[in-house]
Amino acid sequence: MEIEETEAPDQASAENPEELGNLRRSEPSSSAAGLPAVTHSLKHALRESSIGRVAASWFSLNQKDGFDCPSCAWPDPDDHRAKTEFCENGAKAVASEASNKKRCDAAFFAKWPVKELAAQSDHWHELQGRLTEPVVLRKGASHYEPISWENAFRMVGHELNELDSPDEAIFYTSGRTVNEAAFLYQLFARLYGTNNLPDCSNMCHESSGAALKQTIGIGKGTVSLDDFEKAEAIFIFGQNPGTNHPRMLSSLQTAKRNGCRIVAVNPLKEAGLLGFAHPQEVKGLLGVSTSLASQYLQVRLNGDMALLKGMQKAILEEEDNDPGQVLDHAFIDERTTGFEEWKAALATLSWEQVEEQSGLAQKEILKAAHTYIKADSVISCWAMGLTQHKTAVATIQEIVNLHLLGGNIGKPGAGLCPVRGHSNVQGDRTMGIATNMPPAFLDALGQEFNFHPPRETGLDTVASIAAMRDGLAKVFIALGGNFLSATPDVDTVAAGIRRCRLSVQVSTKLNRSHLVTAEQALILPCLGRSEVDRDQFVTVENSMGIVHASRGKLSPVSDSLLSEPAIVSGVAKATLGNDSEIPWDDFAKDYSLVRKRIEKVVPGFDDFERKVLQPGGFYLPNPAKQRVFADAEGKAPFSVHPLEPIDLTEGQLLLMTIRSHDQFNTTIYGMDDRYRGIRNERRVIFLNREDMKERNLSAEQPVNITSHWQGEMRHARLFLAIPYDIPRRCAAAYFPETNVLVPLDSTARVSKTPTSKSIVVTVEAA
Repeated sequence: MEIEETEAPDQASAENPEELGNLRRSEPSSSAAGLPAVTHSLKHALRESSIGRVAASWFSLNQKDGFDCPSCAWPDPDDHRAKTEFCENGAKAVASEASNKKRCDAAFFAKWPVKELAAQSDHWHELQGRLTEPVVLRKGASHYEPISWENAFRMVGHELNELDSPDEAIFYTSGRTVNEAAFLYQLFARLYGTNNLPDCSNMCHESSGAALKQTIGIGKGTVSLDDFEKAEAIFIFGQNPGTNHPRMLSSLQTAKRNGCRIVAVNPLKEAGLLGFAHPQEVKGLLGVSTSLASQYLQVRLNGDMALLKGMQKAILEEEDNDPGQVLDHAFIDERTTGFEEWKAALATLSWEQVEEQSGLAQKEILKAAHTYIKADSVISCWAMGLTQHKTAVATIQEIVNLHLLGGNIGKPGAGLCPVRGHSNVQGDRTMGIATNMPPAFLDALGQEFNFHPPRETGLDTVASIAAMRDGLAKVFIALGGNFLSATPDVDTVAAGIRRCRLSVQVSTKLNRSHLVTAEQALILPCLGRSEVDRDQFVTVENSMGIVHASRGKLSPVSDSLLSEPAIVSGVAKATLGNDSEIPWDDFAKDYSLVRKRIEKVVPGFDDFERKVLQPGGFYLPNPAKQRVFADAEGKAPFSVHPLEPIDLTEGQLLLMTIRSHDQFNTTIYGMDDRYRGIRNERRVIFLNREDMKERNLSAEQPVNITSHWQGEMRHARLFLAIPYDIPRRCAAAYFPETNVLVPLDSTARVSKTPTSKSIVVTVEAA
């Protein structure tokens, strides 16, 4: 079966234009940051705002009395913070949010038909400035038009109340939503009667939470920032910090200077794992970098589990050679279960299998294992390079196995570190944004607000898309994000949304999800994290479990903007009306009232208001840091998993989707990826040179990509073939341009995360 495009002639395009720019290519960089990071940040910022507004935003960013960065969730130092406590990504994100040189106002939407807006690129959308007032696209209309907030809320309430069942509504959440808004949003959805609360974590980090809950008992990491200063070895799996979490580089630099050995595991050689030129040091500005990775393992796509099992084999072999001197037997005996069964299963695995499936030589794996053995404290970090495979949960549990062998959880300088890619994705989950919150949470929520929350598991992101496709979901509400461009199987997503009666987007800037709509659509513009919200502050949780305050400092770009909590409260009041005893108006005016309710419902938030007003905030409880783990006795199980290779037929490759350096998630700041030597183009596919030879492809030759899944084919057309240092039979290309290739039903086991890093494709000349 071949999956063809579903776009009809009169419909807006769900994908970027199939057009090539004027590609300029250079050698990939061997280090990240330095002066170019400063100059590119400034260039981008001044394109968006005045120098005064830029300075005001940057010097408040990630400060204890300022606002939290709206990009990644890397934590801030507990004690001293630099005046410029941000990275290039953060600088771009805030400049984008603070943009005031252009406006997507009523005049803009009157000028541009939706279909013509959709014909522009995602990068063009980003450059059009901030959304300034609520607008509606009525049934059959070609243009959005202004609508009052009152009428917008009434419209949402009417459509929700017309549904035959609450489960016909979907309440999606982006990871940048603040705690107070997230708590109100999940409360509203559950009062309305559904657990259909999919979020962006379903597509990115769900595998980490699922893996860790089953083993250590909590779906979060076990380290704090100061552990990086004490670590003797750091392993980084499937992560590109130079582009996705640049502030992490300063922590890695400190660790390296303290004598830590860093092992990077990634199919591509990424600049931020090779070296870091700190832009706040004179040497860094002059281009002098600190070498980071002591060893770089270019693992084959989907080969991380084989590598981890190989390391474990090597560690057990070393223990056999030197009994009692390698494993932490006291920790294994007192804090784990299933060691002997796990050991017996591992013994059946041969080195030939490990080498074949990892793509690495035994001597390379032995070297990595030796680094682990010699270190008294080990941290392992990972991101979407691990979470978006069929065996993602199992692979992450192999990392846990590795740490259990040496007791490398719950001691200084050691632990597990899933690196979250969005600023409050972890906080949103803590606040109840999930399709299956624990019974204790629902009990507390029901008791506090005097109702019976629904108990059935709701629809996650993939299930929500299927429900819209099948006509089972009819209203789609997104609290932030760019759902269409973030999700897999773009044509299926677009067709599903078009079957709905109403789509609602709470946003700061124009994106493609505003242009592929239900029969009717609303865009509800909200305040940015950087903007003053009367005398209120909000709170967020970073990837290491610290909850802290965020106070906007900039004047809002429009007087018509409302905050996220106010928008949620307005929609909830219009929907639930007199049937609700919840003081929505009070919540919209005073967020401390929301925090008082959070205290009563969410574990770890007792005395919330006082603790969060302390400079830097407070840490949430994390039993795993005290070595209290998953089972009834507080022990962590060793996990047994078979290797599951992906069998490629002749001519097939395994493709992963990646970010460029000039984007954050689906936001495209520019057309360059300077660390990989790509400028002025995004429609590229990185290929091994030998694989290109086999296909008679030359450098920069236009190609078409076809993905293959259970007899179906999906197509992404007109990409440029780029010879690159990547393992044989592996390929990489940017999202969202190649999300169309990801099958909706190809998901990770347990977590149901789309397998965007394991797409079976063929590539041929265009």
